[in-house]
Amino acid sequence: MNRFLKPIAALLLILPLANAQQTRVSREGGGWVQEVSGSLTAVKTLHVKIDVGAVRVEGGSKQGIDYVVRNRSYNSSEDKARREFDNYKVSAYVRGDTAWIVGEWQVGRSHKFSGDVRVDVPREMDLVKIETSGGNVATSGIAGRVETSSGGGSIRIDDIGGTVNAETGGGSIEAGNLGSDVTLRTGGGSIKITSAKGKINAESGGGSVAVISAMQDAVVETGGGNIQVERCTGRVKASTGGGSIDLGEIGGPAEIETGGGSIRLTSAKGPVHAETGGGSIELNGVPSARAETGAGGIVAKFLSSGGERTDSVLETSAGDIVVYLTPSLNITIRASIDMASGHSIRSDFSEIRVANEGGEWGSKTAEGSLNGGGPVLKVRTSVGNISFLRASR
Repeated sequence: MNRFLKPIAALLLILPLANAQQTRVSREGGGWVQEVSGSLTAVKTLHVKIDVGAVRVEGGSKQGIDYVVRNRSYNSSEDKARREFDNYKVSAYVRGDTAWIVGEWQVGRSHKFSGDVRVDVPREMDLVKIETSGGNVATSGIAGRVETSSGGGSIRIDDIGGTVNAETGGGSIEAGNLGSDVTLRTGGGSIKITSAKGKINAESGGGSVAVISAMQDAVVETGGGNIQVERCTGRVKASTGGGSIDLGEIGGPAEIETGGGSIRLTSAKGPVHAETGGGSIELNGVPSARAETGAGGIVAKFLSSGGERTDSVLETSAGDIVVYLTPSLNITIRASIDMASGHSIRSDFSEIRVANEGGEWGSKTAEGSLNGGGPVLKVRTSVGNISFLRASR
């Protein structure tokens, strides 16, 4: 008896899905549109996997999962269009605790074909996973995790409570408000993150990367674009093959590296390591720093409070170095110009003594201790001026 009941039970599971899904074909402009729509029972996980087109998933107050798949054939013949629609199979079903929406070519692939998928889901989804061969992806209003990948389209993510993993072969990535850790990768597009409560890991093959607000550590890398981080309460590691780096208020240590662009930092609560192959370096408020440039000027302001203090080094092959020191700072100074060539060391502090070796064109050195001395600050330029100036605070 069981061998007769099993096929009937399987058919009963399929019937609700068949009744819920509708398909229609209509003329649109110079081509044809196939619209496949339907509903699925609300489950914990959604997986959208399509060979063609863009995907948009939005969470809200819905109880179930509603979807609309619109495919476009740019053939003038209805028969040819319908054959293409038949060759691109759209399936929607629930398996276990996962709802699947799948679009896949059965034989070959048409170049006169495009599509998009729109899915409305309950906000309380545990996981939304989206895969598309090349279209854009947009996801918002999900309490759980989101994982998205595109062969080359852009990705937009906003209002996500769980962790986010997003990857595209070359499009841009834009993230709004994120409630947990986020990992973003693009082969060459730009990345922008408005706000993330978790750790950030963002990587681009060559585009710019911008972070407005980060509540934990941030690691930001690009092959050649500019980097901007306005606020981060944790540690920041930023590196680019050749662009400029602009960091705002950093609540921890900072590691900054560029192949040739400029570096600018508003403030940091931990030690700073900044290195550029040839640009200028500006550190406006740091407890300690190691900064090096191949051919640019350095400006650094050292504060007596606000973070861990260690020995510091400022070095450039060709450029001026300007150091601002707060009057209460306890620090030991050692400075040198390898080839003065008319350049000089200037100081607002009588405790820093300047010595000339070899006359006007020889080397110049300076040493001294402020407020009894402290961590050592070494300042060196091969060709350029050095100035120690009194900071206002």
